[in-house]
Amino acid sequence: MECKVIRTVEEWEQMAEAWNALLRESASHVPFLRYEYLHTWWNTKGGGEWPSGDLAIVAAWEGEKLIGVAPLFFAENREGEPALLLLGSVEISDYLDIIARPKDLARFLDELLPFLAGQVRAGWKSLDWYNILEDSPTLPALEQAAGAQGWAYQVEKLQHSPYIPLPEDWETYLASLDKKQRHEIRRKMRRVESSEIPARWYIVDNGAAIEEEGRAFLDLMAQDPSKADFLTGPMRQQMLDTLRCAFQEGCLQLAFLEVGEEKAAGYFIFDYRNRIWVYNSGLNARFREYSPGWVLLGYLLQWAIEHRREEFDFLRGNEDYKYRFGAVDRSVMRAIVRRS
Repeated sequence: MECKVIRTVEEWEQMAEAWNALLRESASHVPFLRYEYLHTWWNTKGGGEWPSGDLAIVAAWEGEKLIGVAPLFFAENREGEPALLLLGSVEISDYLDIIARPKDLARFLDELLPFLAGQVRAGWKSLDWYNILEDSPTLPALEQAAGAQGWAYQVEKLQHSPYIPLPEDWETYLASLDKKQRHEIRRKMRRVESSEIPARWYIVDNGAAIEEEGRAFLDLMAQDPSKADFLTGPMRQQMLDTLRCAFQEGCLQLAFLEVGEEKAAGYFIFDYRNRIWVYNSGLNARFREYSPGWVLLGYLLQWAIEHRREEFDFLRGNEDYKYRFGAVDRSVMRAIVRRS
């Protein structure tokens, strides 16, 4: 196994096809690890989350076969410590990991850590890896590899990340819910459907409209004061770039509920690997009486079930509504390795 460091975007671009091919076989295959997503993320350093940083991607090859990728960059972490972090960290990429086939994961990490010690970048003090799913095989393999080097390993729970395993039909899904919640979903959807003001929901499928619809979605997001603060100029650009990229890659589900001719709610979703990944949402406060977020979520769940999606992933956050819709809990973790 030969490890190589990728320090420039130009070098990275040359391995885009091999990157995604490996990801399709990886132990962790999520949309936030696709080359296109991370390349877009790096263009704005996560919408300005990282004022500076240097690429430090490590790719391991056996001949012409790509064995593993550690998608890393060098920066000062949140504690001001020089660290090697996962590309995509921290705020806007819900699930991160390294990229390797299950059978190669442990041996890739065994090669990676001593390589990082001497070949990648002088001065780093820790591997600071955020947003790894709790059941990722990377966590025990990293702990073992760190122990072999005599390095300290620790892991901490960051956030809840609930999801819904989807059944074969809508009625089975509804029957799995608490009776009160089932009644609420049906009641709110019927109220919108029987309203004197015509309402409709739709998924954007016109590439020429993505820019306009994307900006409309961000305007909905910005009606929430906390999200308005989050949507700085660079972050807006990041979100629009990600929308365009996801549409081009065929995995965007940008959905709106309109009441009259005005957008009442919107969801930015990745439809990827036969799963729904609910990335962000926006609501128009003027239509609060219609519960537009709940109603649109109901339509999207119904669509996902009818189109045989396997899972409806709410991503990070333990908001109460997710569990009321029947979500099962799980968590994302932060793994820290400090070299001796």
